[in-house]
Amino acid sequence: MTDARVPILMYHSIATSPNDATRELSVAPEAFAEQMALIGDLGLTPVNTADLAARWRSGKPLPGRPVLITFDDGYEGVHRHALPVLAKHGFAATLFVSTGWLRGPYDTGGGLDAMLDWNQVRELAGADVEIGGHSHTHPQLDQIPDDTLRSELILCKEIISDELGTVPSSFAYPYGYSSRRVRETVRETGYAQALAVSNGLARRRQGPYALTRLTVRRSTGIEEFQRLVEGRAIARTFATDRALTKGYAVVRRARQVRRKAIRSRV
Repeated sequence: MTDARVPILMYHSIATSPNDATRELSVAPEAFAEQMALIGDLGLTPVNTADLAARWRSGKPLPGRPVLITFDDGYEGVHRHALPVLAKHGFAATLFVSTGWLRGPYDTGGGLDAMLDWNQVRELAGADVEIGGHSHTHPQLDQIPDDTLRSELILCKEIISDELGTVPSSFAYPYGYSSRRVRETVRETGYAQALAVSNGLARRRQGPYALTRLTVRRSTGIEEFQRLVEGRAIARTFATDRALTKGYAVVRRARQVRRKAIRSRV
């Protein structure tokens, strides 16, 4: 089982009436409840990110048919709608928060919809939801300079530590974007593992800082969801996403080259 292929599900907003900015990557509460019931019916075992990474790092066997349930950004619906369903089934999960998007003293005003406050985050943490980092202001980490990158990672980690009393060990890259420089900095700033996107199944050989996830959208029907958690037809399901990602990667690399050239002339 040490080289098992594990589905890591990536959710964002769980909302009845999401706004335009979050609609595509939101999931209706009824759909989320149906998806969690299916996970239970299939006999899958939800684990959190730190547990999976620790087992792979030590060589300890994985539980039977593991699956990860993760949420990005910190939308209020994770507490309102997802938490009761997770608690009903006794499922572990991981929430990756952008600390500058949450309501409270560190709020930078960047949140895209109704966001969690820190009391809600503490309630989630007390209900078997691992709290991980997702940067402070949710930038494209591979597009920012070294000092800003380190600040985003460290500030996020320090705020979570101060608010929860525990140091986050897991991280998720905003937008799924990373690079060797970003991954090395994530490791250097004390995170033990990190999740990307890539829309594939996670494997130990990907390394602890490039574990892949599967996007769950508002348009994800229950049949497609079952294929995802069973690891079937993944490439076909995300064929369009991968084509768009490859094209955009070329554009983003060109931008990086231009920025480096500009900095070298300064």
